[in-house]
Amino acid sequence: MVKTDKGEYIQKLVRINRPILRIPSLAIHLDRQETFTFNKETQLFPIAGLVAAELNRTRDTGKPATPGSSTTCDPSSEDSFSPLKAPAERHHPYIVELIANEAGVPSGSVVDFEMVLYDTQEACIGGLNEELIFSARLDNLGMSYCSIHGLINSLSSASALENERSIRLISLFDHEEIGSNTAQGADSNFLPAVIRRLSIIGSDSDDQTVYEQALAKSFLVSADMAHSVNPNYASKYEPDHKPEMNKGTVIKVNANARYATSSPGIVLLQEVARRGHVPLQLFVVRNDSSCGSTIGPMLAAALGARTLDLGNAQLSMHSIRETGGVYDVDYGTKLFESFFEHFSELESMIIVD
Repeated sequence: MVKTDKGEYIQKLVRINRPILRIPSLAIHLDRQETFTFNKETQLFPIAGLVAAELNRTRDTGKPATPGSSTTCDPSSEDSFSPLKAPAERHHPYIVELIANEAGVPSGSVVDFEMVLYDTQEACIGGLNEELIFSARLDNLGMSYCSIHGLINSLSSASALENERSIRLISLFDHEEIGSNTAQGADSNFLPAVIRRLSIIGSDSDDQTVYEQALAKSFLVSADMAHSVNPNYASKYEPDHKPEMNKGTVIKVNANARYATSSPGIVLLQEVARRGHVPLQLFVVRNDSSCGSTIGPMLAAALGARTLDLGNAQLSMHSIRETGGVYDVDYGTKLFESFFEHFSELESMIIVD
């Protein structure tokens, strides 16, 4: 958040696209432990640089390494009084400078900020035949990418919506890995509110059930990356359910409803994939193994809409560097494209009492 010359407070999105911080682990020689454990409070501090280098920088630029008396104020002055310390006093001033430079404002204009650390190493293609993707955050940027491009591709024709009875919609949420219980998470009222507002378009304003009718006719695809079989840990997988990368998008099934997939949904998606010439795979976790979950069951419960969980297969989920399949990106995109193009027609053909 920055303050303008007019006294307005404006939000700006910034990205510092270079590695400025690093969290070093302790060398294994100094602490041999069978399980990798660490204290989140005392052992996850990032290193930003060395004191000597910072002193040299401030000596060359003439800027103080720590904020000086210029930030103090007279509490009796309404213009100068600040209930909180300035950002440069709460954080390293050079960090504030970097943020200000990216935002295109003076550092003194930065009022507050929220920054997240991420791996700056770019994704790359690998494997003997360049069939693999090595990247951070494939879970879940991978399916987000496929859904966006699938939606765009489904509208490439000028006549794409001529006979369309449905609204083609994707929704990308934050904070899935920490429970989704935030204003921009899947457990918020964001998606229900959007659907409610869309449902009244072209409807009888006196009909009080248009929202519920819209949900009854809707189908939700919960798209989150899936687990590929890891050849080093093959015993962790159910013998008949070992998805492979580059073999097609994976439909995820769980008897305890950790995934929201049901038989009618599988039938629908199979027909969608048939028309898009996209291969599919099935995944069921071992009965003696724990199972992750997605926002699918959460949204299915909140909306009452038919839901199916799927995702492209990957290795090393939640690692700083994950592995996916190059061809699965194309498969996933084509699957979404076919879903948007054919759902309205196929939906009426699948009858469930």
